[in-house]
Amino acid sequence: MVLLALVTPRFIMVILWLFTDYLSQAFGSFFWPFVGFFFLPTTTMAYAVAVNAFDGVKGWGLVVLVLGVMVDFGLLGGGGRAIGRRAES
Repeated sequence: MVLLALVTPRFIMVILWLFTDYLSQAFGSFFWPFVGFFFLPTTTMAYAVAVNAFDGVKGWGLVVLVLGVMVDFGLLGGGGRAIGRRAES
């Protein structure tokens, strides 16, 4: 389940990159989406949604971005806690 949660945002980013210009409209260069693909993919997609669908990173766009950050840190942090609990058992 954790593997699926880690792969899904990256898969969606690849689909967006191949078939749309959604990411290129939000970012001025290829660098930030590339870095976001490896480190914070949900945050990268949330930023693209905030810029494309809302009025940037303010109001509801900021809410979307904060939710993206929370999902990324929840996925990364939750996996570490689960491994720690298994080791203690």
